[in-house]
Amino acid sequence: MAERSRWGAGEGVPTLLAVAHGTRDPGGPAVVRALLERVRAARPWLPVAEAYAELAEPSLEAAARRIEGPVVAVPLMLARGYHALIDIPGRVERLCPEVVMAGPLGPHPLLAAATADRLLRGVRPRPSDAVVLGAAGSSDPGGVEDVRAAARLLSRRLRRPVPYGFVAAGGPALADVVAEQRARGADRVLVAAHLLAPGFFHGRMAAAGADHLSAPMGAHDALARLVLRRFDEARLHAAAAVPVA
Repeated sequence: MAERSRWGAGEGVPTLLAVAHGTRDPGGPAVVRALLERVRAARPWLPVAEAYAELAEPSLEAAARRIEGPVVAVPLMLARGYHALIDIPGRVERLCPEVVMAGPLGPHPLLAAATADRLLRGVRPRPSDAVVLGAAGSSDPGGVEDVRAAARLLSRRLRRPVPYGFVAAGGPALADVVAEQRARGADRVLVAAHLLAPGFFHGRMAAAGADHLSAPMGAHDALARLVLRRFDEARLHAAAAVPVA
């Protein structure tokens, strides 16, 4: 007879624990809360909890202690890196005996859709303009590759070349990429912010010398759908791994 667990069918719905990085900018948690309201609106029966790895409340530990039963932890990270792969999984697994970790949100076409939408709401690129994907950056080679993939996805979405640049570690500096595009003859250089919410990194992007910087993705319907997709993928993987006796 199959050995059942709460990951199997008919055994209740696990809590979606959404874990963002966190920022001292109050606009960051406001965006996360608005995003999670869209997730709840899409699935009113799904328990959804908000948490932050650092710099904001509720902390990951405080949120996890309030949850009873199985948990699917979804890191609200746009690429692989320390928080998505090591920090958040290690901390949540110590606190939640029944937890499954989802993968980071990106790279994914839904992120490209949200990024493109935020850019196009602020400006309409002309053929003589250059579009650059601006990202925080990562010391993890996988994170750098994920941003490279995100730039390719945005390029397909906009049907134009899209280089990328970072405002922290791990790759070409955004200010250098902006300057290079201008030196190549671009009339305007437009930066599409590959960020979830406002904060320190968006401020760094604003100082990179571009003619326009898009808003972060924020509480976008495409992003809410992607959070639920990562939740579903992790839950299905856990259900398929239930042992049989």
